[in-house]
Amino acid sequence: MQTIYVDVLIVLNIYVNYFLLRTTAKLTHCRLSAGRCFIVSLYGSLFSLLILVPHINSILNFIIKLFAGTSIVVMAFGYRNKARLFMNTLCFFMTNFVFAGVIYAVYISLNPSFIHFNNTYFYIDFSLLLLIIITALLYVILCAARFFMDKFSAVSGSYRIYIKYKGRMTAVNGLADTGNSLVDFFSGKPVIICSMKSIRNIVELDLTENISNLPKGFRVIPYSTIGNTGMLMVFAPDEVIIVNEESRFKKSVDVLIGIKSSEECAIFNPQLLKM
Repeated sequence: MQTIYVDVLIVLNIYVNYFLLRTTAKLTHCRLSAGRCFIVSLYGSLFSLLILVPHINSILNFIIKLFAGTSIVVMAFGYRNKARLFMNTLCFFMTNFVFAGVIYAVYISLNPSFIHFNNTYFYIDFSLLLLIIITALLYVILCAARFFMDKFSAVSGSYRIYIKYKGRMTAVNGLADTGNSLVDFFSGKPVIICSMKSIRNIVELDLTENISNLPKGFRVIPYSTIGNTGMLMVFAPDEVIIVNEESRFKKSVDVLIGIKSSEECAIFNPQLLKM
């Protein structure tokens, strides 16, 4: 019988849960801070202790899994409406199934001694480097799937974008434009482009486009359009909510705000509203 070390089990599941939550956030374009992701991953890892319990009835195990997954999603992304909760939970379970499927395929194909299954939970006693390689590969595959899903879909409608920064809120008309594919290289976050006039109520009054004298919390990223390249000033807002004024559908998105456009509308990629 294989020896299971509880500390290794918890650390393993914190890492896996963190990966699954970050992937879910990436696929659904939902905001998720690193600190919150870690805390929720720690909470989710406690359910892995069920591997130490004798065989659980399949119906009871399903109920526990459903509760665990739903509670993890609510803690990570919050509750806004039933549709959003359903989509986030579904995406989280899908990433779980893909990851667990790969692990289980290795298990039934090679029957390795370093993998132990019980109550649909697994324990792996092998190099952390190998686990990182596997999860990184799966992350790339899932992100590629997200890219192609976004590329061949579109959203239309009239939008209002609510931007919160340092306790202040402003509302800007939104323009869905697939031409805005700007993504920050370092954080991987999409960028919503606004005019300085549209966000003057929430940023410092002396804000200028002089990139040599940026306020605290602001930085620049390169951008390019047809026949034009340059540097774009961006900052990370506390929260951004996009509302479809026709359907009243709303979604909180994890983005950066770029300050460049002279238009009244905030230009965003409509794929932010997918999933």
